[in-house]
Amino acid sequence: MAKALVRATREAGARRARGGLAARGPAPGAKATRRDAILAAALDEFSARGFAAARLDDVARRAGVAKGTIYLYFKDKEALFQELILFQLNPVVGAFEAALGSDLPLATIVDRAVDIFVREVYGTRRKLVMRLIISEGSRFPALAEFYYREVLARILEAARARLRRARERGEIPDDTLIRFPQLLGAASVLAIVWHGLFDRFEPLDVRPMMRAYFDRLLGPGRAT
Repeated sequence: MAKALVRATREAGARRARGGLAARGPAPGAKATRRDAILAAALDEFSARGFAAARLDDVARRAGVAKGTIYLYFKDKEALFQELILFQLNPVVGAFEAALGSDLPLATIVDRAVDIFVREVYGTRRKLVMRLIISEGSRFPALAEFYYREVLARILEAARARLRRARERGEIPDDTLIRFPQLLGAASVLAIVWHGLFDRFEPLDVRPMMRAYFDRLLGPGRAT
């Protein structure tokens, strides 16, 4: 028994010396880093070429991996795009849900929501994902449906719930926003579209624009 144990220990040491442990695959941290690199490359490639023209070969080149490596993480190009949506926007959706679920005054929640959008979406590469959905969603309805289900539907549900409480408390004058909560997102869509098309001609000061919009939408003084 002792001799077998010594022999096994020596063999394990020899495997380590030959790099045998690396053959078992990268550590979890390395896997996560590689996956993140693929997602970052996918965002670059989809943004540059659009969903239809983007090729996994080019995503792999940008990420510095073999094309086959992508299939270790994602079934196909559509699955990669869906995971990109979740990877980029899940944290933001969670932040909006938390803000809308709080019992703070509606004006305070609106101000926080503006800050979340400006800081976590408009001021980051996440705005590229929104721009892609706006430009590609009509041609790829499955992607639009996924985005609606995983992003928009969650935010709309949280918004409707908070707006019902706002109506009960007299924070809003009627049920218009409860019936059409999409109005709350109109300024953010405008900001994304404007940035993609016209920002180089006339940069948009997004934060004060959004606050002015909500001031008009909710009534003077209600959104500040």
